Amino acid sequence: MSEHCTPVRSDSGNSGSTGAAHPLANACSRTCFLSQPAAHVPNQTGSRESPAAILPPVCSPLPLPGIWSSPVPAPLYPTDKEPCIPALFLDGHQQYLSLRELLLRAHEIEDLALPLPPAASATLRLLTACVARTTRLDDPEMSAGEWSARRRALLVQPHGFDPDAVHAYFDQYTWDLFDPLRPFLQDPRLSAQCTQRAGVNKLVFGRPEGNNLAWLSPHTDTGPHPVPTEQALWHLLIHHYYGGSGTCSVRTVGDRSLNKATAGPLRSTLSFHPVGRTLHETLLAGLPKPADHWPDTPDRCPWEEPALPDPLASPPAVTWPGRLLTGRSSHALLLIPSADGRHVTDAYVTAANQTKLPALDPYLIHHFDTSKPIGQRHTPRRADADKALWRDLDALLLAGDEDSAVQRPEAFTTLNDLPPDLRAQLRVRVHGFDQDGKTVNRTWYTALTPPIWPWTQEHDPQAAEWIAACRAEAEAVGALLKKVSQAAWRTITTPPSASGRAARAPKRLPLWTKHTSAAYWPRAERVFWDLLAHPDRDARAAFATEAAGILRNVTRPIVAQHFRAARTVAQAVAELLRPPPSTRRTR
Repeated sequence: MSEHCTPVRSDSGNSGSTGAAHPLANACSRTCFLSQPAAHVPNQTGSRESPAAILPPVCSPLPLPGIWSSPVPAPLYPTDKEPCIPALFLDGHQQYLSLRELLLRAHEIEDLALPLPPAASATLRLLTACVARTTRLDDPEMSAGEWSARRRALLVQPHGFDPDAVHAYFDQYTWDLFDPLRPFLQDPRLSAQCTQRAGVNKLVFGRPEGNNLAWLSPHTDTGPHPVPTEQALWHLLIHHYYGGSGTCSVRTVGDRSLNKATAGPLRSTLSFHPVGRTLHETLLAGLPKPADHWPDTPDRCPWEEPALPDPLASPPAVTWPGRLLTGRSSHALLLIPSADGRHVTDAYVTAANQTKLPALDPYLIHHFDTSKPIGQRHTPRRADADKALWRDLDALLLAGDEDSAVQRPEAFTTLNDLPPDLRAQLRVRVHGFDQDGKTVNRTWYTALTPPIWPWTQEHDPQAAEWIAACRAEAEAVGALLKKVSQAAWRTITTPPSASGRAARAPKRLPLWTKHTSAAYWPRAERVFWDLLAHPDRDARAAFATEAAGILRNVTRPIVAQHFRAARTVAQAVAELLRPPPSTRRTR
């Protein structure tokens, strides 16, 4: 899996580089780059005036005598016409395209080239919803067989999506970011309902804002730099899907004041998207199938709603596919443009609705726990920048059932209906945003797997089960290494109390445990890929041997200094190498 990771805070964690013995593991190394692209342009306002002071007047002031003057138009930025999303074409060149052009030229595009993984994840969902509309694959009256047959017919179209259907759909709605009545994915009422703007630094992820210290950033609230409008769109999407929870700008609606926001529907999650040979195939392959459990109510995306949502009323139930993919945001935003509309100089960021809309996102791995209440049984897998993505591979390959503890993304359940040539080339794009549940954004990252569909349980049950068994043994040995290293550290460094009992263990992880864990997982990945090529080996013994060697190396300095430490380390190594009570072999 080729992987890229972008820290968005100065205290982001590091991930160790990995090697690979298996040929399909050559793309599994993680490359970190330090910052998102940003354009630093002179500040155009630097103030906190009312919206009227920022937005240009409809007409210019009276002209000077003898000088001709014409009305100054309001700034426009129609995202269906302005090039705002970078795309990678099949011939290797990159180009910015509008949302409309992304669908019109999807058969010429290899993949999106957005540098911000959370924005790419959000854009894929938005485009998938548009594809469902333009192809009529959102018809709830279709049977499963009819739906699959229509999707297969669309996949073999050499010229991609129907241009007339794409134009007809985009012509129906407003896609302008600065439309005075219905700005795209925004709420124009915030200029009157909020007494204070949040600032452009609040809008842009990665910038320090408010009282936060600017460790590695030139941005401050006293001199905010405007952001190019296309990048403002990316961050607008990130707020809607990954926005934080907690206190926000006060929004007054009637006699009520709202200042608490709930977390975005994808906050701190890991998204998995099927990737075809073109964007045309990617969007059709990733479209979630219809189901009978969705409410029998009109399905609308936010830009399709006839009126702005009431923040005090209960939101409409989640429906397929529009609201499921685009309509679960709990944040309201309003962008303030520069005079020419090429930059965003300020923004309102506040709460949209405090009622959460639970739903199973079709691109997330879910953990299922029958012991919990029905509404809390499904928990999405969290993004963890310190966890290599090969450790999630088995969750994608095993089909499972309704009662499985781990369930792969719902969008993957219909991939077996795809044409065989596409299925054989199908890869998986992973987008993760490592966050806490409130406001801390640690880092985001992305990865692309090699074609893995031939390994799935439906095609090669033995291979899928062997991969799952190897991953489970790696996790078990990793947990045991953590346990024995903690125990050994405590035995050596903590003197016994007067009663002869060992003192309470320290709350923080010992230095040995940190060092052994950091060294273990990159080497465990090499062992993992080697085991896939040699299924006759003992997986448990292979991982345990690596762990024992790591523990010896980490503890060598203290063993050389303290005789008592040698015996403790030897006992820990013996525990690592001891076979478990029941050894299972899957293959």
